[in-house]
Formats: sequence, C-alpha cells, structure tokens
Amino acid sequence: MAVIIDGKTELFGCIAHPTAHVRAPSLFNPLFAEHNLNRVMVPMDITPDGLASSVAAFKEMPNFRGAAVTIPHKMTLAALCDELGDVAQITSAVNAVVMKDGKLCGDNFDGAGFVAGLKGEGNDPAGRKVALIGAGGAARAIAYALCCEEIESLTVHNRTLSKAEDLQQAITAFIPQAPLSVSDSTDFHEYDMIINATALGLYEGDALPCQLDDVSRDVVICDIIMAPVETAWLKQAKERGLRCHYGRHMLDYQLALIGKFIGATSAR
Repeated sequence: MAVIIDGKTELFGCIAHPTAHVRAPSLFNPLFAEHNLNRVMVPMDITPDGLASSVAAFKEMPNFRGAAVTIPHKMTLAALCDELGDVAQITSAVNAVVMKDGKLCGDNFDGAGFVAGLKGEGNDPAGRKVALIGAGGAARAIAYALCCEEIESLTVHNRTLSKAEDLQQAITAFIPQAPLSVSDSTDFHEYDMIINATALGLYEGDALPCQLDDVSRDVVICDIIMAPVETAWLKQAKERGLRCHYGRHMLDYQLALIGKFIGATSAR
C-alpha cells in the first residue's frame, strides 16, 4: 500500500549525519501503511552543530511526532530530551524519540535489538568472551544489554581509554557485578565474539575496526553498520572463513520495540 501524504500527515524523522546509510524509513513506512496510519518517516540529515536548533524547531511543529536516531547523534540528542526512559538514562544515549504533550521523550533499544538479533541468528552471547569496539551511544546500549546476559566477560576497546572508562562506570553503577573491563589494546586473539560498534565501515577506505590476523577460528565477527550490508571488515572475515553477524539484524530485531514507542502500530 502506497503512502499518501496530505495535510493531516504526521511526520517522523530518521535523524542522522549523513543519511545515505539509514534503513529506518524503508522499514517504518510500510509499517505505517500496514496499520493504515497517516504517517510518514523521512531521512533528516542534521549536522552536529545544527542539532539543538533542529530539536527546538521540532517542538514548534504540531505534526512532528518523533524520530529514529542514529550516528552521530545518539548521545547528544539524549541531553536535549525532556524525559528519558530507563535504558537511555543508564546509557546517556537515545535511538528513538517521540513528542508527548510538548515534551521530547527518548529511549534506547539498540542493546535489546542487538542481543535479540544475536540470539535469533544463532549467535547467543551466553558463555562467551566478548570484545566491544567503541564507546559511543550504540556501544553503551549494547554493553548494558550484554551485561544483562550470561556472558563470561566483556571488554570495551576504545582508542580514548577515558571514554571506555566512562562507559564502564555508567554500566557498573546499575550492574555492580558486571564482568566488564576496558582496554586500548589492539590485541583481539582471546575473544569468542568481536563487535564493531563504531562508524568504521560506513565509507570506502575506512580503517578496519581491528585486524583479524590472530583471532580465533571460532570467533563471531559482528558489525552494527547497516549500509553497506557487508563492510570491508565483514568481507575480510568471510574470506577467512569466520562466522559473521550483520548490522541489519540490530534494527530488524528492535523494529517492534521502536514501533511501539513511537506509535508506528497504533493511532495516538
């Protein structure tokens, strides 16, 4: 069913910079149509410098209802929200926002979606030694979700160690016994699962999140990049015969959660 836009259409955004890689509009617009909702989601390419003024403008638009949020705005937009859900408070990051009674409310479903995707695709993290590369908004949500699972350990690798330590402090404040450590090492040989939670791979010529020369043959290589579907890192992993887990699963498995939050399946 085609989306028909008229004067009563409610507007949802997919906030990113840039927007070429985003998938949310292609998933949510069919969902709006399926539920016969007069709503549309469009990509919104907003620079970091323009984010605060854009949020202020959204609050002046009665037909703006909410947005999916991705790189690089997850943490910055959390600070601009009037209310945050539990996971967004823990992680200081949002990947979905909705307008409620003039207030911008945000929450984060990346972690729940990522772990659900791992399990659904046969890569349960239980009992594994996991390396997480990155310490931004998505990494925080994924780290929290993994620490709620029966993993053996989680090590957050980040070039700026202080950012990884900040992530560790945020998570252990809520899960004191979390098997969570931080590192700025480039040695990844000891892990059963390696997750790229950075933007590396969005563009041709990007550096690899880590080298795969010395990793275990049984390791699972996971990415959160959705476009391209197969990053250079995943291609290299595939060529080496390593098991790969693709970025699209994180969004696909949280679609219902975000949909419920922003009202993609019911009228307000």
